[in-house]
Amino acid sequence: MKAYLLDSAVARYVSEHTTAPDALLDALERETAEVAGDDATMQISFDQGRFLTMITQLMAPQVAVEVGTFTGYSSVCIARGLSGGTLHCFDVSEKWTSVARRYWQEAGVADRVTLTIGPAADTLAAFDQPIDLAFLDADKQNYPVYYELLMDRLRPGGLILADNTLRRGWVADPAHDEPTTVQMRQFNDLVMEDPRVTVLTLPVADGMTMIRKS
Repeated sequence: MKAYLLDSAVARYVSEHTTAPDALLDALERETAEVAGDDATMQISFDQGRFLTMITQLMAPQVAVEVGTFTGYSSVCIARGLSGGTLHCFDVSEKWTSVARRYWQEAGVADRVTLTIGPAADTLAAFDQPIDLAFLDADKQNYPVYYELLMDRLRPGGLILADNTLRRGWVADPAHDEPTTVQMRQFNDLVMEDPRVTVLTLPVADGMTMIRKS
């Protein structure tokens, strides 16, 4: 569990009072750690996964989109929450999404997932379906580009969930000028100044922002 923003005792309590992942998600987490090394930190935590499944169940989207799939943990969680809709995944890596494909099959959700490989700035631009729910967890410098592409296609009342928006809390420290933190700070300001949306930033894991289109 990623708990950068919580006291360790509180984080442990939260973990103990959140429904644990099943054996398949545990296996995916272990395999990702083995094959991805330091890049395994790109995988969401189990509490975020539980949150994604529940939000998907509550919203019952017909069209869900994920920008940044990696080895598939978040896509499995979203796909499991679908009740008749389709999850469209956009990623640039055949290597990492080959792991995701195996786990979609094992989870029994492969028929609910469509994967498009290529730069999301291009592939999203070609996507022509109205979006109900989107999860954004890709390269941070392009968050503003992906955000606008998603917003253009998001139905009124639709929801974007953006990951890593608090950067371990560093965004709140103006002296912290590491490039990715600066990019996330700028993205957060962009969203807050957008009159089309209402925003809620959750201090879960590395920060997750809920953005609802009016």
